[in-house]
Amino acid sequence: MSRTSTIERSTKETKIKVSVDLDGSGKTDIKTGVGFFDHMLTAMGKHSLIDLQILAEGDLDVDQHHTVEDVGIVFGQVLNQALGDKSGITRYGWAVVPMDEALVLTSIDISGRGMLYYDVDIIHEKIGEFDSILISEFFEGLTRNSNITLHIKMLSGADPHHIAEAVFKSFAKSLAQAVSVSDRIKGVFSTKGIL
Repeated sequence: MSRTSTIERSTKETKIKVSVDLDGSGKTDIKTGVGFFDHMLTAMGKHSLIDLQILAEGDLDVDQHHTVEDVGIVFGQVLNQALGDKSGITRYGWAVVPMDEALVLTSIDISGRGMLYYDVDIIHEKIGEFDSILISEFFEGLTRNSNITLHIKMLSGADPHHIAEAVFKSFAKSLAQAVSVSDRIKGVFSTKGIL
């Protein structure tokens, strides 16, 4: 069974196209117009082993907010669609990933309940030209639209680039584990029989 999906979304603020292959090898094609965000999404695809194409045009003359949030929304929708009925998936994933002095823990439950618990303190407002507050906006859009419960907790860190990179890589490793299929799991991995 193919676990792929492509979704396009156009608003007056953004035009987004996201494609995923959950059983890929981490190939990426990322173009959002936001350099640091592209760097983080490329790392996310690589370390999740999910093939990922994200093409975005947004009102960057206003700011980066709409583009980053809307990419999160569409990526969440694509994940949800690619997972299908969620039969056979491991469901849970977790990782603690270092990036030099930064250490971030991420835990995922593909639960059918979209919630984000984000405990990351990046004291710098900017990482280069990127607004650091937008990291949580991306994951908020993603969780609401994928119906994933996601916890992200910074355990240590000082350099904002390192912290952000640890966030995206720990999410990637957690996601790879949660979407993986086990032949030991028959049907949906829930006592309710549905996620």
